[in-house]
Amino acid sequence: MEGHNLTELTEFTLLGITDRSDLQAPLFALFLIIYAISVLGNLGMIILTQVDSSLQTPMYFFLRHLALTDLGYSTAVGPKMLENFLVHPNTISYYCCAAQLALFLLFIGSELFILSAMSYDRYMAICNPLLYTVMMSQKVCWVLVGIPYLYCTFMSLVVTTKLFTLSFCGHNVISHFYCDCIPLLSLLCSNTHEIEWIIMAFAAFDLISSLLMVLVSYLLILIAILRMKSAESRCKALSTCGSHLTVVTMFYGTLIFMYVQPKSSHSSDTDKMSSMFYTLIIPLLNPVIYSLRNKDVKYALQRTLRKICNICS
Repeated sequence: MEGHNLTELTEFTLLGITDRSDLQAPLFALFLIIYAISVLGNLGMIILTQVDSSLQTPMYFFLRHLALTDLGYSTAVGPKMLENFLVHPNTISYYCCAAQLALFLLFIGSELFILSAMSYDRYMAICNPLLYTVMMSQKVCWVLVGIPYLYCTFMSLVVTTKLFTLSFCGHNVISHFYCDCIPLLSLLCSNTHEIEWIIMAFAAFDLISSLLMVLVSYLLILIAILRMKSAESRCKALSTCGSHLTVVTMFYGTLIFMYVQPKSSHSSDTDKMSSMFYTLIIPLLNPVIYSLRNKDVKYALQRTLRKICNICS
């Protein structure tokens, strides 16, 4: 088993979401629409928060990077998944599979820490409004996103390099629609204990540390809100957290369900459903949630569209 040479395996075959031929065309159309809307929504959010002067605040700085990470991991997965509905068998080269995994881990990990940075931003805005502009300066904001990007780049390279330097058996069929750690582990001939521990350690650290910051931030926010004497102030404080809480609940809930359950409990169909939700549906929902629940974003969008219309006319 250990004698297999890495270079002998040049490609993998992705089984995709379903093997039913009657579902290929309708699913392709559905996911093409979902992916297209997701790309337009997140690109629009990135551009809008960059060009509109009223959105040059820490809150929208983090929102721009949230949209960037959504766009990053959905694009790492989406196009190859769409190809799976049109090409049979759908293959991916050895190095493209490694690149896809590395990019996916980079952006999905970065999103965790950006969501926790957003919760810290909300804590500072509600609990320390007088110090907010000082404590959330542009330099601090860049540190809060820069460190996660650097750490997640390191994490993705460690996991991907370690995984792809192990020996794969002759079987090269990935029971998934993209290259992910769990289905790739089942194809290894080498001893997988070390790489499993590495993946588990990174996953536990990422989830626990980022979620702990979210929980502590919102606990302090809740205490501050309960101390407010005005009902109007409470409602205003809660409204600024509503969109973020919705996104956090969906994203962390899906990831915990996907990665925290024991390896023996994983089923291919369940993993595919969970993966579809957080790789394609959540990047679609995030810009919708933030635009529908946020007056500043809606007004900024209206202003930008009016400027475009004036230029065109």
